[in-house]
Amino acid sequence: MPLYIGVMSGTSLDSIDAALCEISSNNAPALLAHHDHSFPAGLREELIGLCQPGSNEIERMGRADRELGAIYAEAVVTLLKEAGLSADAVAAIGCHGQTVRHRPPSSAQPASSAFTLQIGDANTLAMLTGITTISDFRRRDIAEGGQGAPLAPAFHKAVFASPTSDRAIVNIGGMANITLLPAKGQCSGFDTGPGNVLMDTWIHQQKALAFDDGGRWAASGKIDNALLQQLLALPYFQHESGPRSTGREDFDAALLSNIPGNIRGEDVQATLLEFTAQTIAAPLLRLDSRPSQLYACGGGAYNTALIQRLETLLHPMIVTSTQQLGIAPEWVEAMAFAWLAHRRLEGKSGNIPSVTGAAREVLLGAVYPP
Repeated sequence: MPLYIGVMSGTSLDSIDAALCEISSNNAPALLAHHDHSFPAGLREELIGLCQPGSNEIERMGRADRELGAIYAEAVVTLLKEAGLSADAVAAIGCHGQTVRHRPPSSAQPASSAFTLQIGDANTLAMLTGITTISDFRRRDIAEGGQGAPLAPAFHKAVFASPTSDRAIVNIGGMANITLLPAKGQCSGFDTGPGNVLMDTWIHQQKALAFDDGGRWAASGKIDNALLQQLLALPYFQHESGPRSTGREDFDAALLSNIPGNIRGEDVQATLLEFTAQTIAAPLLRLDSRPSQLYACGGGAYNTALIQRLETLLHPMIVTSTQQLGIAPEWVEAMAFAWLAHRRLEGKSGNIPSVTGAAREVLLGAVYPP
């Protein structure tokens, strides 16, 4: 069966995930090998900086684009070496790229001026690996009036849907998104707001740690209700229905800059965890017919305190991880873009209009031969 590699570096910018998958039209995708590749520290900081307007940003973005393409290539070459395969064994790489700006259609952003931008030069990636690369997955959906995100629900539907039970998938990366998979009826999905991004940013600022392992620091604190209500009143949460997506433009370090200094660091972290939990749970609790199971993927699936809080908020819904469905939480998104690359080469659509709001199903991704 054909082999594909999915490459994903999400909003958290914690690492580059590369997944080698066996994919065909008739069988479920199979994960054969995977590799977790580190970002150079300087590049990571530059990419975070590019998410907000700044000086000389076109020059900076151009350099980061090429450098990131080369780092993606390093990840792919390492994965192939570890798997004992040559480049000619792989049909294509599906590379999401790194989002540096996301301005989807909204009341303040009409569809005619909406845009999304992911960098990580696919030309460089194809040239350095010798493998056809498919990238730029989001902009065609934007051109069709959609949000350009989330795109993973199409993959979730293909691999996780059940004909006998209503399920939901929550991807908790830097941002969080939910896919609703009813046994009968239409798949839907949307970004709920921040996943790990604010918690990761705060613990990095306060303790120089990349993330709160298991949510232990958050669990040691107490929720500050005034701060929580301030966060829940942010504009993104005033639009509860319809396709929606978000990014660092809405949820980044600037949100944390005005936190009163008299709130203990661990209490802020506890509040940020509660904020993420409530904004994930709220749209599920508003459903007339709720799914019986919620499966978590992304790095947040390993935040024990967060998952326990979701269990409490959503009881009696069963909250577990996609491991129970055969795919480890940390590899779901990389596999999704391997699958989207396969869809592109097969000439099949990759978006779900009921999720993104696009006018129709379309092919996603531009093809870059080696």
